[in-house]
Amino acid sequence: MGGRMARFLTEQDVKQVLTVEMAMEAVESAHRDLSLGQAIDTPRARSRLPQTALHILHGGLPAQGVLGYKAYTSNRSGNRFLVYLFDAATGRMKAAIEADYLGMIRTGAASGVAAKWLARPDATVAGVFGSGWQAEGHVRAICEALPLERVKVCGRKADKLADFCARMSETTGVEIVPCASPEETVRGSDLLGTVTTAAQPLFDAEWLEEGCHVNAAGSNALIRQELSEQAIRRCGLIAVDSVPTALAEAGDLLPLLEKGRLHPRQLVELGDIVIGRHAGRSSAGEITLFESQGMAIQDLAVALRVLAAAEAQGLGQELPLQ
Repeated sequence: MGGRMARFLTEQDVKQVLTVEMAMEAVESAHRDLSLGQAIDTPRARSRLPQTALHILHGGLPAQGVLGYKAYTSNRSGNRFLVYLFDAATGRMKAAIEADYLGMIRTGAASGVAAKWLARPDATVAGVFGSGWQAEGHVRAICEALPLERVKVCGRKADKLADFCARMSETTGVEIVPCASPEETVRGSDLLGTVTTAAQPLFDAEWLEEGCHVNAAGSNALIRQELSEQAIRRCGLIAVDSVPTALAEAGDLLPLLEKGRLHPRQLVELGDIVIGRHAGRSSAGEITLFESQGMAIQDLAVALRVLAAAEAQGLGQELPLQ
């Protein structure tokens, strides 16, 4: 970066340059660096006021020359996200980036990377719970990762669900169809994704097909639970972003950990599978699970690539910071 000024990128700038493929490469690089001891990630901290909460995730990727943080506020009026990047060598600020779209694509990309490494490579049918903002990134990433022919989506509001499926079909070129029931969503699916704010399990464990891979992306607090204990106990491999983050936030896993039915040492970090330290799927019939909580280093890796692409296109505004 040298003596260049820090750059500010808007949501619109990010949308112009960020692709799902770019985000998946970035997220995979972050997990690889973490498992190689070339990253530091500090789990989310929250400051809560009666109307608004502030959430901060921070970390560093020294091998990629960057450290920084994501800060966001949540309020009844909505959420507001910003990623701040700093040069690891000089400490100078590189960028401030509006990160709502970035975060949505990054969250989906983590599920895409997990699907690439853990789902059966011949998976053609997926089921997804959720048709909101985060579900968009999820569907786009799994369609990028695997040769999917059909994605069944289960959502609460029929009109919103129909619109979501039509948009996603157009975006991905894959047949994305509304699904009438949770059972229909799960049965016959090689890949399953949960991207909701559910407080109770979404489906019956018995509906899971042999060989299915599950991406659970919604449960990032104790009050949220998308998978039943029985569903988790059917999984032969449980992968997580990082063990410390999962132990702090994985609402799906915490009840089993508390009861001693699951032990922290059974959790496998996604990066350890990427670098070959731990085997992935052990058989075609094994049910695998990825519990996605989200990490600062995922945001930083994506933001770094977004910044480079934006600079190459002359996007963004210079900030008067040295």
